[in-house]
Amino acid sequence: MKLGRILAAASTIVALASSGALAMPTGQIAIPSTDAKGFKDVTVNISNIARFTNTGGAANPNYYNVGVVAGVLPFEAVKLEVGADFMTTGNKGNRFDDSPFYFNAKLATAEDLGGTKWVPAFAVGVYNLGTYDKPETVGSTRQNIIYGLVAKTLPVVGRISAGGYYGASRALANGTNYSGTGNNSGTMISWDRTITEISDKLWLGVDYMSGNNANGEIGFGGSWAFSKQITLLVGMQVFNPGYKPSQGESLPGGKPAFTTQLFINF
Repeated sequence: MKLGRILAAASTIVALASSGALAMPTGQIAIPSTDAKGFKDVTVNISNIARFTNTGGAANPNYYNVGVVAGVLPFEAVKLEVGADFMTTGNKGNRFDDSPFYFNAKLATAEDLGGTKWVPAFAVGVYNLGTYDKPETVGSTRQNIIYGLVAKTLPVVGRISAGGYYGASRALANGTNYSGTGNNSGTMISWDRTITEISDKLWLGVDYMSGNNANGEIGFGGSWAFSKQITLLVGMQVFNPGYKPSQGESLPGGKPAFTTQLFINF
């Protein structure tokens, strides 16, 4: 009964968050993780994606983001976080900059729940809940990506996470990968580990997202915790490796990019 009340409360909050509308939940380089904020924990994220080359013009903009994620459930067994982001390219005429707000929510459990050593961590959530959707302009920020992940930390190796996602086909469409062609679903896989052999403050990670849409990528990065409150992550993202655009088509996601992500915890 207690777990039922927890899940009912979590479902209600997720529904409220989803009714509003790219915010990034607690994650790896670019995809979500099975981590979630504890009750009243708040993190502010200041991040950017800077292209290694600006060739391709508007098809390869840089992105600047300020977001906040907070834990809202007073339970240890099940955690729920909700978040909101302000993201912009800073380019005049970019119609998506006119609707820069995005939202997310995640429900997660930790590994070894109930003291059972073999139990992995689980997470389900939604992100990239945008506020812009105009069919007549063939544009939408309402990607509405629903995902599920399972993760387990292995001795020496580190944590392995895997799962899948499903989003709005029209919002994730691009070039020849039109709405209804399977561009809106795929896999999420990641590895991450705190490199304790060097320092408890050093973390490394790799993540991958399939789908041949704007979010498809492979990312590599590392972070350093300057204190319990301040962490800086730097990394590189290669979007949709292996995808072959047709003549005149831009690569979904754009050119490879350098990312920095500053996390401020409260």
